[in-house]
Amino acid sequence: MSSVSDALVSVGLPVRNGGDRIGDVVQSVFAQDHENLELVISDNASTDNTEEVCRELAESHCRVVYHRHPVDVGVLDNYLSVLRLATGTFFRWVGDDDWLAPHCISRSLAAFAADDRLVLVTHRMDYLTPAGMIRSNRYSDAALGSSDPVTRFAALLGMLNENLPVVDPLYSLFRREPVLRIDRRNMLREDEVFAAKLALAGPWGHVPEVLGQRNLTHATPIALARKLGVPSWQAHCATTLECREMLRALADHDLAPEQRRTARLAVARLYARRQQDLLVRVGRKLGRTLCESTDRRHR
Repeated sequence: MSSVSDALVSVGLPVRNGGDRIGDVVQSVFAQDHENLELVISDNASTDNTEEVCRELAESHCRVVYHRHPVDVGVLDNYLSVLRLATGTFFRWVGDDDWLAPHCISRSLAAFAADDRLVLVTHRMDYLTPAGMIRSNRYSDAALGSSDPVTRFAALLGMLNENLPVVDPLYSLFRREPVLRIDRRNMLREDEVFAAKLALAGPWGHVPEVLGQRNLTHATPIALARKLGVPSWQAHCATTLECREMLRALADHDLAPEQRRTARLAVARLYARRQQDLLVRVGRKLGRTLCESTDRRHR
């Protein structure tokens, strides 16, 4: 228990042009009741006052590690930079406008101490919507804690169509070494592919308590492609690329034939649901267009 509860935890903060936002999240990191902690900041060639703010933090706090990229390396590479720079046994990403409860790290570490199989621990999260409302979801299933990788994989894929995340594995506490070994490819929905790979990597724990807050944002696939620096054509086949990458991940795991069939069926179900949702959206858009056209003719 003591080796886990006393372990060094690295909190990784990737940022670009967030000088006016990072104060609150940094304060919430410093307010953690787990003392053996480092804050690793990776500045992706910011053009605002982010560098000045971060260098002042690093000079004032010995637990802050600051790195600045001289050129824009992209969102994913900046996220990976903080992971590679970190030295803790455990690791957690935070966004530049996130907030963590003071016992976020310690509650998660307690779950690790209770079950040494775990590769990550999630927790309930509050999400602030663009309309200013706070929403939260509950996870009560035990499937992600299963010792069977396909049970975890299928359970995770079944959650991906939720409007509000049931769990948020990207913003959870990880064992750093297993996560470092996971290959990541810059693409649309890469966060979901990464979550699927995490599900294959090992059992997850969960703290059924709200321990953080994130902003819930919405963007079109084209806008996301531009932000991630991927070709815009990916926006038109994001589901196909995502499912292909998940199948590649399955091929890298030693699974029994029946497990492999079950996992592939879970990917097929995800693909079918996404295509069905797309048809519904297209149908609704077409219906609105026809109604507007009819209204104009009758004016």
